[in-house]
Amino acid sequence: IKNLHLIKHPGVFSCVCLVPGERLGAPAVAAARGRDGLCSAELWVSLEEHQDALELIMSKYRKQMLQLLEGRKREEAEPALKVHQANSGEIESQIDRICEMGEVMRKAVQVDDEQFFKVQEKLAQLELENKELRELLSISKESFEATKTLSPSLQRLL
Repeated sequence: IKNLHLIKHPGVFSCVCLVPGERLGAPAVAAARGRDGLCSAELWVSLEEHQDALELIMSKYRKQMLQLLEGRKREEAEPALKVHQANSGEIESQIDRICEMGEVMRKAVQVDDEQFFKVQEKLAQLELENKELRELLSISKESFEATKTLSPSLQRLL
């Protein structure tokens, strides 16, 4: 069955005929249509059966291909999902560690501030004490200078 051609026949019901030959001219088309211009009913039924079978096969093929692709997508997504979950757990643990380190740093700053204030307070006390001691020293020097300037006879008495 070489060189078969399809000829569509217009009408209420579409009809397709297989016509042998390399070229289809008007005489070949007329011969294919027969006396009434219609194709063989058996050929029409056979063609419909083949088309229905082909549609059924193609729908099953599409369904299987879709399932295969979805299965592959799941398979491809599973490792990525596992990596993502592992990374999420690692990120959470790192966030916890960062929060702990932040708390330690806050406590260290608080201790440093308290110690700084204590040092400042001690420095202020020492400066005040130093000032008072200098005043006492200056009073002592003044009294010593005053006793030197007094008469030698008074110095002997003292």
